Amino acid sequence: MKHFINLKDISSRDLRKILVDSKKRKKLRKNLSNLEVDKGAPLKGKILIQMYEKASSRTRLSFYLAIKQLGGGTITLRSNELHLGQGGESIADTAKILSTYGDGFMFRTDSDKKIENFKEYLTIPIINGLSPSSHPTQVLSDIFTVEEIKKKTISKLKICWIGDSNNVLDSLIAASVKFSFKLSIGCPKKFEPGNKVRNWVKKNNKKIYIYNNPKKAALGADVIFSDKVISMNDKVNKKNKILQFKKFKIDKKLFRYAKKNCIFLHCLPRGNEVDDEIFLGKKSHVWQQALNRVHVQKSILLYCFGKLR
Repeated sequence: MKHFINLKDISSRDLRKILVDSKKRKKLRKNLSNLEVDKGAPLKGKILIQMYEKASSRTRLSFYLAIKQLGGGTITLRSNELHLGQGGESIADTAKILSTYGDGFMFRTDSDKKIENFKEYLTIPIINGLSPSSHPTQVLSDIFTVEEIKKKTISKLKICWIGDSNNVLDSLIAASVKFSFKLSIGCPKKFEPGNKVRNWVKKNNKKIYIYNNPKKAALGADVIFSDKVISMNDKVNKKNKILQFKKFKIDKKLFRYAKKNCIFLHCLPRGNEVDDEIFLGKKSHVWQQALNRVHVQKSILLYCFGKLR
């Protein structure tokens, strides 16, 4: 049984195996409809329980299709519908029930501690669908998309992030260590990555490049990533935060500092951090990026169930 909680805790070899399997599976589905099952139905008879404490569009839809295409089934829960949220049932007891009824558990939560607590008591794999410090399924899928478009390993590319230091960036930083690619980050001084993340990078003898000038961060980039400046449940002064990111708007002028064939990716949903000319233009691959989550999450499920080829 293997969990999928943080990229930093999974070996580079296993992460690469997941990406290789994803590529094969996407290719084999070229002429299949959404609900047609993969050859061999590798997860036939398996059920994935999903639980959401935070809003979700892409994660919810992509995991639904992922388990269905592998021949399994899924049920989606909200914590406020359970005794865990309303009746005071413990995580230990809830985990026992989940392990009794399900074969895997995908959890999207507002607490890193809850994931660790569930991990302690579950006897089935747990997948982190998003937590305050990590969004591993998103970022691994993003790496798949970059390599698919650029047709080369990400280690040979310069990746740029323009925006807030959030859970997606934390996972992207972890990925930069695991896959050995150059990562430059453009954000205001106040919103730089925290010491915990930066110390982990140093501990692994790697380096990330942080700039308080978006032009310097974008210089020579092959890919520019971003995310919504105001995240879900962001408890800061929103007007003030948006003002501080005003100079970090992703537009045509900023792209002039990147390579000519630089692409734009965004995990969605978007805000005012990118203009329509870029987001809806030829450099943007955000819809391909969103669709690829299905393919990568299928291979993540197989990894957790011990069935990765």
